[in-house]
Amino acid sequence: MRVIFAGTPEFARAALEQLLAAGFTVPLVLTQPDRPAGRGMKLQASPVKQCALDHRIPVAQPRSLRLEGKYPDDAAAARDALLAAQADVMVVAAYGLILPQWVLDLPPRGCLNIHASLLPRWRGAAPIHRAIEAGDGETGITIMQMDAGLDTGPMLLTERLAIAPTDTTASLHGRLASLGGRMIVEALELAACGGLRAEPQPAEGITYAHKIEKAESTIDWSQPATLIGQRIRAFDPFPGASTECAGETIKVWSYEIDSNTPNTGKRHGQIISVDSQGVAVACGEGALRLTTLQRAGGKRLAAADFLRGFDLQPGMVLGAAPAAAVAPA
Repeated sequence: MRVIFAGTPEFARAALEQLLAAGFTVPLVLTQPDRPAGRGMKLQASPVKQCALDHRIPVAQPRSLRLEGKYPDDAAAARDALLAAQADVMVVAAYGLILPQWVLDLPPRGCLNIHASLLPRWRGAAPIHRAIEAGDGETGITIMQMDAGLDTGPMLLTERLAIAPTDTTASLHGRLASLGGRMIVEALELAACGGLRAEPQPAEGITYAHKIEKAESTIDWSQPATLIGQRIRAFDPFPGASTECAGETIKVWSYEIDSNTPNTGKRHGQIISVDSQGVAVACGEGALRLTTLQRAGGKRLAAADFLRGFDLQPGMVLGAAPAAAVAPA
């Protein structure tokens, strides 16, 4: 079976590598244009492009696939490449471009998407982040037949995966990427022998995983400790949960729910106690003990190491700029 692959980040690279390892012929890869990254802001190829080049697979990087859109020449060149590939199916994983109807209709077996949620929950751009942020106990992978809607196509395969209480987006991403790669191989093997069956998505339980914005990273200490903790894990590694302290922005990477430290009479964001085990902070409900922190331009540090270079004291209030200090209650 000849498979066109469309994807961009590491999540997609894992699937491409498993397709190649399973022996599928990939005559063409579509991926996003190279983007500036790093301190020097040099153009860098996506993980999928790097994988394709390693395997000497032709790569197309159109800025758009809309023949009547902003970049019609890009779309026309991509159409020529897609037609020349003479593929049976297209596999899509976190590609980042909308596929117009002409692309969906081009491969004889259509376009299959690897989506990192149990559809119809968390349709959209950031399903892994949003599942952790919402406190979901499980997620999974859905292989679906793509249509013109936003992750609305019929489901072909699903598999569930538990979300551990300590999972971050980074840790869950790795397991889901591996699972997605295995499942798309299974889906294509079933399709080849006529064993793949489509099932419409349920009309109930639809939620949308909107794109993560940097503005969401600021911690709102008036929220319950449990919810703040979920957001800390959801925003690791990007954009990182942050708070203001003494005129600086610090990021919080890990925490413990502190059930032994009362926050009665404390302001939201007020530091209750500081020791080598962490920084206990009052929340809208309960308290968090911050155990891994990072200054701007610095490294992630365990609380004991962080405190050697950044003086935090009980009574200081996080979230103010500069941080306020009140008398300990």
